Formats: sequence, C-alpha cells, structure tokens
Amino acid sequence: MAQTKKELVQAALNNQPVDRVPVGFWFHYLADEVNSNALDNPNIAKQNLDGHRTFYERFRPDFVKLMSDGYFIYPNEGLQKVTSVQQLKNIRSLGPKHPWIEKQVELVKNLQDIFGNEVLTFYNIFAPARYLEWSLPAYEKNILGGFIIEDKEAVKAALAVVAEDVASLAQRIIKDGGADGIYFSVQNIDDSRIAHSVYKDVIEPSEQSVLASANEVSDNNILHICGYEGHHNDLNWYTDYVTKAYNWAVKVENISLETGKKIFGGKAVIGGFGNTKEDVLYSGTEESITESAAKILQTAGRTGIILGADCTVPRDINLKHLEWVRQAGER
Repeated sequence: MAQTKKELVQAALNNQPVDRVPVGFWFHYLADEVNSNALDNPNIAKQNLDGHRTFYERFRPDFVKLMSDGYFIYPNEGLQKVTSVQQLKNIRSLGPKHPWIEKQVELVKNLQDIFGNEVLTFYNIFAPARYLEWSLPAYEKNILGGFIIEDKEAVKAALAVVAEDVASLAQRIIKDGGADGIYFSVQNIDDSRIAHSVYKDVIEPSEQSVLASANEVSDNNILHICGYEGHHNDLNWYTDYVTKAYNWAVKVENISLETGKKIFGGKAVIGGFGNTKEDVLYSGTEESITESAAKILQTAGRTGIILGADCTVPRDINLKHLEWVRQAGER
C-alpha cells in the first residue's frame, strides 16, 4: 500500500525509505506580511486563512507550513518604548494568555480544520531576537549588534523575556492548536562585531529555550536558517540545535543538500532550489526544473530529503512548477 502524505513526510523526516521524495513549498498570503497586524484587523487573519485554503485546494501539498502572516509584530509595549539599551531591563512578559498568543492558537486551529488529518503541519515562528529587533521603535539593521556591544547582559535579559512568550506560543500552537511542530526561523546577526562566541553567549540561549519547549510536546520541529534577501549564515553555528530537520538557503550559502546533511549529522534536510524570480523554480521550463530536481537528488540521494526552496517562493509562482518538482521525486 502506498504511503499517505503524512506517512511519506514522516518517513523522510526520520530518514526512512519513501515511495517518492516529498516536496515542501510555501509563500506569504498577505500583501504586507511584516507590517500587517491581525490583532488590530481581524480581516487580516481571514485573508491568511483563505490563502492557505486556496493553496491547499489547488496544489494538495505533501505537508503545510502554516504562515504566521499578520503576527510578525510582537506587541510588547515595553519594547516599543525602548530608546536605549538600559531600558531593555524593564520589559516584562506578555503572559501565556495574551491575545497575540491566543489568536495564533485560534488561527492554527482553524487551519487544522481545513487540512483535517491529511498532512503534517508546521507553524512559522521567529527567533526571539527577530521579534525583539522588529519591536524597537528605532529599528535599523545593526541596532541589536550595537545594543549587544553596549550592554550584552541587558540584551540577554530582554531576550529571555521574549523567549518566555515565544516558548509559550510554540507549546500552545502544538498542544492546543494541533500543529505537528514548529518551523523555527533563526539567523546569524548581520553585524561583523557579533562573532560566534558572542552569538552563543547572548542569542543562542533564547533560541534553545524555544526549541526545548517545542521539543517537549513534539519531536517534529524544523529549523530554518534564513537567508532572506541574500543574508549569509554560518550553518555550523546551529549544529547543536536539536530539531528533526534543517532548511537553509542552498543558493545563498552555496551549500548543497548533500553537504548540509553531513554538517547536521545526517539529519533530514529540506530545500535545494533558489526561491527568487531569477531562479529556475520560478522562471524555468518543465525540462529545466525537472533536470534541476534530478541533479539535486543524484547528489543528495533520496533518503531524509524533502525537495523545497531556500525560503518563501514568490506569490505569483506557477503551481505547475511545484508539481514538476514533485513529479521528479517519483522517478
């Protein structure tokens, strides 16, 4: 009997034999996923929900990454008033029942109603450092690095507070929302002053605490090492993060699935394709996309592999292109 989609993806995540190599692709469902605030506008959550439904009905994905569009803004009023690093010491947790958490649990429940029991689902959650940065009123590229240089203990304390809320979110969307796991997005600090030793001391504890909380309620959690807009990451910074699978920007980092799988100790890996409009996945022909998928599998193998992209794909991508990748995984 052929594997169901849940069985297929679970087998791939566990490095077990698969009937075909599964695929995983996703995109944002809002015109402005970063600044849209679903807490202020309930229609935003409906747009996100409807976008998932349309994609699911048109493509029938092997699994679904549940997008947190509308909830990128972490509504901690203490952070939103911060103008100096010392003020980070004054922030307090939102608490596990805050609407920012409750509404995301509600979103996941509603999404699960769409997908039923047909596919595994993973909810998008960002690292505490990202939520902290985006909440600062004077946010700019190197503000977090500057704060760390000025007073790393204040930053560590603030990240611990944010991590408490993000850990609560991670647990609740799995336990109460019904998601199978989280898709946890991390990123090296894009600041030459922040070496790995500093990252490990200041940033990593907050990320590890979120992962530990998610791992308490599910062992199907995915780490995404984000190469958004060409951001470079050192994958070796994340080798001791305990997750079921890893996804990174293959094109940006120039690290193949085969090499990445070795870096991460043989764990399952996701990706292989670039995600921009200049890449073959978006702009290629059926022949070129099929050939690209075949080359990826020729080097990476077919065990513990899920074909996907570096990150979210363009909203207007032709879904036939994704289907061609799926068909290539059957060969």
